[in-house]
Amino acid sequence: MGDYTNMSGYYDLIMTSGYYDYPKIVDALMASQGFQSVLEIGCGTGLILEELAKRNTGVEITGFDLTQAMLNIAQQRLAPYSQVHLIHQNVTVLQLPGRFDLAFSYGGVWYFVMDGGQPLFMVSHIADHQANWDGLTRVAQHIQPGGQLLLGIQGPHHNYAAPISNGYVYSQTIDPSPHGFIKHYFLDDGDQRLMSQRIDYRTYAFDEALAMLASLGLHHQPSPEGDTSFVRFVKS
Repeated sequence: MGDYTNMSGYYDLIMTSGYYDYPKIVDALMASQGFQSVLEIGCGTGLILEELAKRNTGVEITGFDLTQAMLNIAQQRLAPYSQVHLIHQNVTVLQLPGRFDLAFSYGGVWYFVMDGGQPLFMVSHIADHQANWDGLTRVAQHIQPGGQLLLGIQGPHHNYAAPISNGYVYSQTIDPSPHGFIKHYFLDDGDQRLMSQRIDYRTYAFDEALAMLASLGLHHQPSPEGDTSFVRFVKS
């Protein structure tokens, strides 16, 4: 399962150097009007939740993550927002009080990849198939009937290296695996390696992912016109 302890101290630096467009992500979340409670699945250091909390002072916001080092940063970032609640939990045994109008993951645990004209496919930070079932089952149990699950859409994973802030160079390499791929993250300062992180991902074909989610009462719904940020599901 994807534990980002090694990466946590540099995560914000990498992610805010053009890796994600946080205002655009939250714009897409806001298209789901009428929600009063929201859950982020794998909230990391709280960058999305901070943007959401700034705009939604009346909405109860909960985030959880497997990596305590990431949550420590999120707790500092989100301390000014009393409506935000952060919890250290593993999604495969998730147990939270109540159910939510909206749950989402944008690269946190599950997301979809769009690669040119190829069909979308789902990527999971959880390499074990049964653990994916367990996690998705737990998430479904925490969504209100009529509530929504939104899973982010990202571009393809490629090998690359690029300079970011402070003259550091971020790079990543992708290796295939029998169930998906292994991604290696690196951050270098000249000849000094500051960080390395290895995550083992599992992938699911689009139809397989939709069938899994439908069996849990989460049914695929068309996204609003022009929205390429999330694949949307409604809980029956």
